[in-house]
Amino acid sequence: MVKRDTHRVMPHQDGWQVKRDGNLKASHVAETKKEAEKIAREISKNQNTELQIHGKDMKIQNSDSHGNDPFPPKDKK
Repeated sequence: MVKRDTHRVMPHQDGWQVKRDGNLKASHVAETKKEAEKIAREISKNQNTELQIHGKDMKIQNSDSHGNDPFPPKDKK
């Protein structure tokens, strides 16, 4: 399996965090999940990374690829 560079929106003690895989600290902390998603989506688009949105239970609820999808849909060549 290909290792992807990923940003994640996850719960944080002060709300919701935006965190890149491999980093110890969150790059951003927001009060609401919606605000964290907006920040994370912009970062992910700028840096061409995967974006995964987690719920409070830490299960992935949504995932988007912004430029480096190793398996793009066949209709998106």
